[in-house]
Amino acid sequence: MTFEKVQPQIDFPKQEEEILAFWKKQNIFQKSIEQRAKEKSFSFYDGPPFATGLPHYGHLLASVLKDIIPRYWTMKGYRIERRFGWDCHGLPVEHEIDKDLGIRGRADVEAMGIKKYNEACRSIVLRYTAEWERTISRIGRWVDFKNDYKTMDRHFMESVWWGFKQLWEKKLIYEGFRVMPYSTAVATPLSNFEAGLNYKDVQDPAITVMFALDGEPNTFFLVWTTTPWTLPSNLALAVNPELEYVKVKHQKTGVSLILGAKAFHALFKKDADVEIVNTFLGKELVGKTYEPLFSYFASRKNVGAFRVLAGEFVTEEEGTSIVHIAPAFGEDDFQLAKKHGIEIVLPVDDDGKFTDEVKDFSGKHVKEADKEIIAWLKHHGKLFRHDTITHSYPFCWRSDTPLIYRAVSSWFLKVEAIKERLIQNNQKTHWVPENLRDGRFGNWLENARDWNISRNRYWGNPLPVWRNDETGEMICIGSIAELEKLSGKKVTDLHRESLDDIEIPNTENRGVLKRIPQVFDCWFESGAMPFAQYHYPFEHKETFEKTFPADFIAEGLDQTRGWFYTLSVLGTALFDTAPFQHVVVNGLVLAEDGKKMSKRLKNYPDPETVINAYGADALRLYLINSPAVRAEELRFSEAGVKEIVRRVLLKWWNAYTFFISYATIDQWKPGTTQKSASALLDQWILSRLQTLLNHVEVEMKEYHLYSVVPQLLDFIENLTNIYIRLNRKRFWSEGTSEDKEQAYQTLYTVLLSMTKTMAPFAPFLSETMFQNLRTNPSEESVHLQDYPVADKSLIIPNLERSVALMARILVMGRNLREQKNIKIKIPLKQLSLIHRDKKILEDLKPLESYLKEELNVRHLLFVTDEASYVELTAKANGATLGPRLGKKFGAVSKAIQQLSTHDIASLEKGELLIVESESLSREDVTIYRNAKPGHENLISDAFITIELDTTVEKDQMLDGLAREVVNRIQRLRKKADLKLDDRIVVEYAAEEELLEAITKNLDYIQDQTLAIKCKQTSHPQGNAIEECEIDEMKLTIALKTHPH
Repeated sequence: MTFEKVQPQIDFPKQEEEILAFWKKQNIFQKSIEQRAKEKSFSFYDGPPFATGLPHYGHLLASVLKDIIPRYWTMKGYRIERRFGWDCHGLPVEHEIDKDLGIRGRADVEAMGIKKYNEACRSIVLRYTAEWERTISRIGRWVDFKNDYKTMDRHFMESVWWGFKQLWEKKLIYEGFRVMPYSTAVATPLSNFEAGLNYKDVQDPAITVMFALDGEPNTFFLVWTTTPWTLPSNLALAVNPELEYVKVKHQKTGVSLILGAKAFHALFKKDADVEIVNTFLGKELVGKTYEPLFSYFASRKNVGAFRVLAGEFVTEEEGTSIVHIAPAFGEDDFQLAKKHGIEIVLPVDDDGKFTDEVKDFSGKHVKEADKEIIAWLKHHGKLFRHDTITHSYPFCWRSDTPLIYRAVSSWFLKVEAIKERLIQNNQKTHWVPENLRDGRFGNWLENARDWNISRNRYWGNPLPVWRNDETGEMICIGSIAELEKLSGKKVTDLHRESLDDIEIPNTENRGVLKRIPQVFDCWFESGAMPFAQYHYPFEHKETFEKTFPADFIAEGLDQTRGWFYTLSVLGTALFDTAPFQHVVVNGLVLAEDGKKMSKRLKNYPDPETVINAYGADALRLYLINSPAVRAEELRFSEAGVKEIVRRVLLKWWNAYTFFISYATIDQWKPGTTQKSASALLDQWILSRLQTLLNHVEVEMKEYHLYSVVPQLLDFIENLTNIYIRLNRKRFWSEGTSEDKEQAYQTLYTVLLSMTKTMAPFAPFLSETMFQNLRTNPSEESVHLQDYPVADKSLIIPNLERSVALMARILVMGRNLREQKNIKIKIPLKQLSLIHRDKKILEDLKPLESYLKEELNVRHLLFVTDEASYVELTAKANGATLGPRLGKKFGAVSKAIQQLSTHDIASLEKGELLIVESESLSREDVTIYRNAKPGHENLISDAFITIELDTTVEKDQMLDGLAREVVNRIQRLRKKADLKLDDRIVVEYAAEEELLEAITKNLDYIQDQTLAIKCKQTSHPQGNAIEECEIDEMKLTIALKTHPH
């Protein structure tokens, strides 16, 4: 085989489009599945998005994670079906239709007719599926769109019915009248976890109101609230029986006020006109009655309303320690009223507007009525104080409008009844990051409430419950066949317009059973996808049971209270197991300014634009090499994607083109057998590769992409900036030799292995390189290959440590030259490497030639007398010691700063040290090397010290000028578009000092520039000519090619 020539310049997006076409034409994705044994399956669930909007960076990040892991495990030999899904029902779709059609409430829908309304919803459900498929495919994600599942499909919906009936028969379903988070914009209750999806910091009124105490003229309870709109529905007050309260009197007005003792000191502070008359516990207030604030429900006083009740939920933390009770609008309120037999009032309709019962504010939306209610209170002398507070408040996750809490009739799943099993099953799952399992998610499970699974809406999967209003009889239907048998009607669709008129006869001829009006919460449907996507148990029973629970799922952090939760609830309730084994959680992607990405604000670049500019590989690597893979926030930066191109992809491409260019010149071909590497850097890069492969295998088993990706990118940096940079001469040399052969074979081995290693992460560029590097034409795609396995016999830890230290020394040496303003082209006399550990210096000696050449020094000195050059100091590593030591950290930190040089050296050797009764290791401290007086040309880091002799004499200056001449000739070669192996003839004219430098270093110049001859002349002639200056001295050079 021969390698195809490639150009150094590459258009990554264009190249990726060619690869996409290749994958499609050759059906590579399907082959990657079919070539793996069915017996070795790996199960993956894809959470269904809504297609009513376009994919954003959050979707793309999750998609990249969902692509990398299946690609990796496919290359490890597993068969992975990847099926896309669509969430089709629920509030997101209805909200879009309501906006499109100008629908303002339930009455508008009823007037339009459910059939027409649902047809409108169905028409937009898949509005952007083509855009989704294009974008998801363009990012390089392999997923089956043709065999996708849709939650609105009859088979999916029927499986949801089956699941619901299982829960019904387990007595885990009940109908209840409870206070729930309620969206007035879409006129439906939400579940508690939905209410937690969209909190915002908002300003609300905070008012203190005066309730007149019965039997004590001019005496008032002071009550604080942030929901003035609930005051017309007030039916009681609550105090904590064990808290201290005070009665105070205002001297000027003679008004007496009752409030919590702590609140009094905060509210009145040093008001001299107010004095405490009495102090008592809250239980002494229990049973007292008061005048209704409003007259709307005053008659309820005759049946136990408008009295003070004991409520242990009342605290001193905010307000006046007296809480106003509106039972229809607060869970604590509801339960307290129920306990004391106070019947609730509900003067707010489904759209959040006051009914005629509240005549002064009738027809007003409750949140909009706040101002009028406050004005009414002020006018009637019942407003004591009016403030504004900023607090976190729940908003509807779809309409983005404030929620209220409202008593509604809903259907619930008894999550609290299975909570212990839910928690136990969660312990068997593996989360990334690990802390989420017992932290954010575990805490949510600990506080799980019964789940409101019904919605008072239209476009959704109807709850399959038929009820006889006359007898109270209820039947839960678990399949289409069961409904057809009981009703005698043919059922072809399961949406409301097809079901609401289907009746089931009563066996005793006492009325008929009609379906209840509610539909399922769409989160119930997405939580049912593991079995519903297969139409289980009606079809594919074996397939589902083989793939449940999933090996892997991935979504964003917000799904800890969304899809991860509903999956877990239904997995435990139906199958008594967690529905997934491994879950990778990504953080949120924000705009570069830290704000939420907004189409309106246009504060982020369009994903398609970014991909077309830099390519999908660049975007993938940017996203997965970010804090988002640790479930932290990522502020998206287009510059960051561009930097990945410069820092990673171009360097990787340059390494590849470097190899192809010279292998083509030498007509080199890979050998069938490979000799053991003898050259030091060959051994090193092969060792680094095996260490990398071993690291990838270990970390990918734990799904730690945040640990894998940085190592992959570091390896590319090592390959280009160390291996190729320090080995270029081996490829430049004329003719063939065993050393050159070994260099080719080593670089080829590494590059080919890297195409496979990087394939799951950067699938496009990996494929491009593999197609040219493969030796067997039948190896159709890199994604059909097995993932490389580490050959641990090639790992040389000492050598890897030494080269890593050499790399640090090179950086330090360049920095020191820069500080001293000495160009790298000027050779320096001596570099001293200083460390007390002789072994470390001995391990560096084999690398001496590389250090001398790269830092351009003539001599290298190895010095163990470190104490004469630097002083060692140490500081505590707060990242490791802070969490471990807690309050003791301060004392230990102070002691670490006072450690002796001997103690610090012991830690550096890997020994343990006892400090303040605490055992410390090397990782617990940061070691500093500080230069002693008289060593101004010295630089240190935590690992080693170097010192440069910075004196520069004439012969050094001449050598430096010769290097500059080489640089100018090489630039001219490139400008003339010469081939890498073209030999040249150079003519030159220069000022005296430059001539002296050229004459002194003529052999060096010719060797470096492939010049057969260099000739001085007053008028240089050639195919390419250039005049330039070096250190303000004129130089003219001309060159022409010399026939081989």
